[in-house]
Amino acid sequence: MAKSPKTVFICQACGCQVPRWMGKCPECGQWDSLVEERIARRGDGTGAAAARNDPVPIDRVRRDEEDRFTTGIGEFDRVLGGGLVPGSLVLIGGDPGIGKSTLMLQVLHGLAGQGRRVLYVSGEESVQQISLRSRRLETLNADLLVVAETDLDSIMPMLERVKPGVLVVDSIQTMFNEGLSSVPGSVSQVREAAMRLMMVAKKTGIPTFLVGHVTKEGAIAGPRLLEHMVDTVLYFEGDRQHLFRILRAVKNRFGSTNEIGVFEMGERGLIPVANPSAIFLSERSINAPGSVVTTCMEGTRPILVELQALVSSTTFGTPRRTILGLDANRVALLVAVMEKKLGMHLMGHDIFMNVAGGMRVDEPAVDMGIVSAVASSFLDQPVQEHTLVCGEVGLTGEVRAVGQLDSRLAEAAKMGFTRCIVPRSNLRQTGRVEGLHVEGAATISDVVEALF
Repeated sequence: MAKSPKTVFICQACGCQVPRWMGKCPECGQWDSLVEERIARRGDGTGAAAARNDPVPIDRVRRDEEDRFTTGIGEFDRVLGGGLVPGSLVLIGGDPGIGKSTLMLQVLHGLAGQGRRVLYVSGEESVQQISLRSRRLETLNADLLVVAETDLDSIMPMLERVKPGVLVVDSIQTMFNEGLSSVPGSVSQVREAAMRLMMVAKKTGIPTFLVGHVTKEGAIAGPRLLEHMVDTVLYFEGDRQHLFRILRAVKNRFGSTNEIGVFEMGERGLIPVANPSAIFLSERSINAPGSVVTTCMEGTRPILVELQALVSSTTFGTPRRTILGLDANRVALLVAVMEKKLGMHLMGHDIFMNVAGGMRVDEPAVDMGIVSAVASSFLDQPVQEHTLVCGEVGLTGEVRAVGQLDSRLAEAAKMGFTRCIVPRSNLRQTGRVEGLHVEGAATISDVVEALF
């Protein structure tokens, strides 16, 4: 009598396997996330033994002569670290409708324009739908091949026949393997699909892009193992109500994880923004209380952003703190420092803060900008038009030094700013910038006195 196939219960959030159903996952603590799945039967392993590799000294490893190649989209190449590496596996995640599929079509069109045959595999749209979008984006090219397919057993032979130079799978959660009993999108299916595509990419040298769904928390759906398997993880950020999109690398085996790419969503798709500072400051209100310009570093690129604050008295017992684009805990901390060190009675006021343009800033160097914007709105006095502030603020009210100040000042001078207030401890190692008057501040009291 044949034995029935063995089943286990797998958590759809973390991939933990348990022999029986539980209401709560013992690893990640998620409720009602365990799903019953059958274990696929494996072969006897003779094929794996025949293909076993022998270890070699690291100084004798043959180096491939082929270098990375560009996609034709400068902002995208910047985030990748200079271009695509042969055999790399790149995972791109983002909210629905943010522009992931649009970006992939534009990237493939740029590569097809270089004479490379590229393949776009869609598990969510038909070929007709992709064609309509491509016509709207003006990305039609004979070397850009499209197919609607979700079965991995059909995709693998297709790659051998077509031999594409670059592959896009949109999305990894729709791919499935008939050898597994679970539904597409489950932990087992996503893990198996990613593993097979990774092996093909490494074996053939085809750079592969995987488009991934995200959860309501903003993380890529599926097992955490998925992000560990790929070479690069990119997140597409931004609000669909804003024109700008930020492409950010959170993992990159072939480059820096600090670089970002800025795009503007238009009728013809995503347009790279070469000078984000000019875009973010283009609609800035002049001589408006609560508006302050500061600078943040995204990798090697300094970006000037406008911080906006609105401080108004409240009739409720607990004042509101609504923060967009900044760390709400950091803002609350700085407000408490201002209350203590500057004597501003902010605890009886509602405070609203926003980073203009939909940008998100987490760098401590914008602390002085936060303090200045809140003080400007509270005192109802504007900051001078061509003044920029930059510096980290401590709990005792001191202004601490920041890194890469020369690059920040050079960007400020290029954008037409004539005055910059920086930490006093930075003045010793900062060179002169033509057309820019640099002042030092040791405490937030010095900053408020200099500004107002």
